[in-house]
Amino acid sequence: MNQLTVSEIVKITRGTLHSTRQDDPFVRDLLIDSRRLIQPEHCLFIALISSRNDGHKFISDLYEKGVRIFLVSSLPGEDSGFSDGNPEKTGSAFWILVPDTLAALQQLSAWHRRQFDIPVIGITGSNGKTIVKEWLFQLLSQDYRIVRSPKSYNSQIGVPLSVWKMNVENNLAIFEAGISRPGEMEKLEPVIYPSVGILTNIGHAHDEHFSSLCQKTLEKLKLFIHSDTLVYCSDYTLIGDCLRDEPSFHHLATFTWSRSSNADLFIKTIETSRSLSRISAVWKGEDVSLSIPFTDEASIENAIHCWATMLVLGYQPEVIRSRAALLVPIAMRLELKEAINHCSLINDSYNSDFNSLSIAIDFLIQQNQQRKKTLILSDILQSGRNKEELYQEIAELLLLKKIDRVIGIGRDISHYREKFTMQKSFFEKTDDFLSQFPMTAFQNETILLKGARFFEFEKISRALQQKAHETVLEINIDALIHNLNHFRAKLLPGTRIMAMVKAFSYGSGSFEIANVLQFHHADYLAVAYADEGVELRKAGIHLPIMVMSPEEESLDILLNYNLEPEIYNLRILQLLEDAIERNQTSGQETIRIHIKLDTGMHRLGFEEKDLDELIHHLKTHPGIHVQSVFSHLAASEDPAEEAFSRKQIRCFLQMSEKITFNLDYPVMRHMLNSAGISRFPEAHLDMVRLGIGLYGVGLNEKDQLNLRNVSTLKSVITQIKLIPSGDSIGYNRKGKAVKDTLIAIVPVGYADGLNHRLGNGTGKLFVHGNPAPIIGNICMDMTMIDITGIRQPVQEGDEVVIFGEIHPVAELARDIGTIPYEVLTSISRRVKRIYFYE
Repeated sequence: MNQLTVSEIVKITRGTLHSTRQDDPFVRDLLIDSRRLIQPEHCLFIALISSRNDGHKFISDLYEKGVRIFLVSSLPGEDSGFSDGNPEKTGSAFWILVPDTLAALQQLSAWHRRQFDIPVIGITGSNGKTIVKEWLFQLLSQDYRIVRSPKSYNSQIGVPLSVWKMNVENNLAIFEAGISRPGEMEKLEPVIYPSVGILTNIGHAHDEHFSSLCQKTLEKLKLFIHSDTLVYCSDYTLIGDCLRDEPSFHHLATFTWSRSSNADLFIKTIETSRSLSRISAVWKGEDVSLSIPFTDEASIENAIHCWATMLVLGYQPEVIRSRAALLVPIAMRLELKEAINHCSLINDSYNSDFNSLSIAIDFLIQQNQQRKKTLILSDILQSGRNKEELYQEIAELLLLKKIDRVIGIGRDISHYREKFTMQKSFFEKTDDFLSQFPMTAFQNETILLKGARFFEFEKISRALQQKAHETVLEINIDALIHNLNHFRAKLLPGTRIMAMVKAFSYGSGSFEIANVLQFHHADYLAVAYADEGVELRKAGIHLPIMVMSPEEESLDILLNYNLEPEIYNLRILQLLEDAIERNQTSGQETIRIHIKLDTGMHRLGFEEKDLDELIHHLKTHPGIHVQSVFSHLAASEDPAEEAFSRKQIRCFLQMSEKITFNLDYPVMRHMLNSAGISRFPEAHLDMVRLGIGLYGVGLNEKDQLNLRNVSTLKSVITQIKLIPSGDSIGYNRKGKAVKDTLIAIVPVGYADGLNHRLGNGTGKLFVHGNPAPIIGNICMDMTMIDITGIRQPVQEGDEVVIFGEIHPVAELARDIGTIPYEVLTSISRRVKRIYFYE
């Protein structure tokens, strides 16, 4: 197990130590996210600073939880949030002061890397890094005890955290590295220090930060400046050109593969069938071949990279061929779905190792909709670790994370059952569990499936999933977090974010989205009606929640669930006062409200003439606390209305100042929605309200480039028919085949939220990335599309995208003359939501 003393870390990072303590404790765990603390003893918290956050803000909280060793770039003081630099507290901790905490983390991991004289494979490229890494693990783990990057930990932070996992039990390491700007790879190279390199390909990801593809290629190649051998595809000619033109790479041996010219591994033919690809090649003058259970172009390229790497490592062709045939898909994401008996199911059942288990458990404990947490865990195979120590560490992790129940499947985990002290059940095989364990025993809980592929946990997933039809809305949690942080980076320090989760979070879900926002430190949530807020409270959401349309009938329940109403006129204020009188035992000492001002939208809100009476009411009811005063821009996204928007802002500042001046406590002010955040930075004030931008819809094309798509509505083809020329299709015979036409029937209709106006060629769905026009009227539950022009073979069961990355929701909205809000909020609740975390 890795451990360094505090004095050793000071020496490695060239920091200075500040502490009154005389002991020299050791560090085992590196922590960069205060929410992921497992065990404070022997933990080093590294206070990283980014454009979006500052780790120093979380030191006080971690100190209270028992952490005593900190790597910082500034000592605790008034700006640290740490007891105003309390000498008694600061002296009882170890403070390692460095100029740059990220650089120190990289130095620490680079030093750690040099302690191991084992083969290290470093992988970079525009695409395929994680798949190649995971497939190499599948192919090589019979022979090596491998440490590898968990998930896609390939960033400036992820790489050193991955390398820190190296220990004496490993005899091979596989790490991936990704960069988005010049200069980044020079920092990662000494951390990985690979002996064998793989450059998967060169594409256009992150082009905006590089002057040319040539510059990007040279930057990626810097990972291999001290490597012995580089594996790459010579069909990417730019790679070979850069290697030849740059003298610092002339020492580097290469192993190339190509489909078009001579190479160490020359690919002669690739033959694909429905579910299999057979690849024939020439190596050292001999014919070699293998088959893989994949047919897509990306998988074929990734498999050949693995083939070439195994040849470099000395494997015989027949061994590679036998193992390649057994490759299995890589689950690139954790999925959260509805499950039976009011449960939630997190499916991560394609691989199982300790690092990925820790990541999956972090995701599990973020879910507050059910209090009970259950883990179904298989044996962890080929870890290379002492089994007793491994399962002891897993048991301790589950105890620290307050997992309520563990169900173990496999001989090894069953053998060490006594180490688990929570509620538990054990089975040697998956089929034993399915036949012996009653599914009715799962009630109102969140279940994490974490299993090695060998155990076929997909059987358990099918048994636990809530049944639904084949149209689903996938919500990318990583994209949501990215968008949140994108807008957060625009704000001045101290400006808060109110995230809009009304209307089922713009169709994306209720507590699932609120859980993510709460975990990632949104300051406020806003819902339209009290019942939405009640649902969030029942799901464990403790953030303050503003209710934007409080109704008279809902005021009592609003008070009982500690929800904060928007007050927009004197009538609703008086009704609230009456409700307070009726609910003296509600438990709230102070009732928090939000005052809405009408500055030109002329929807809800107090006008200038109402302010004196409003202020009088507020002064005579000290039990009512004004949490914020706010207004709404009528045309924040429209440059043609900029003068009117600025007039609204001036009006709001004047009106809100009159209120805040007359109250003897601080009151927040907020005016801006997503578009306003980008267009009027001078009006960010105390808080902003982030809505449609959070869900990936930008103000304009430039703004859209910085946001990620969150929601993808997809279905499948249930039937394919050839319609003769002249025949009609669908209700009222609105669809006509002007020639022999191949159509596909998709089980999505206007009852699912697919607008009826998209019918008869107005809209299109996408099959294999190709547009397929809607033909005929859209039915309640089905839609017909014309697939005649799609050259790639289309089969029943193939995926169909209604909107998503390849067909943004804004484009679909334009097709029917509406706005993305309407499209997103129209998606029926009968459409199953699947939340995934990459």
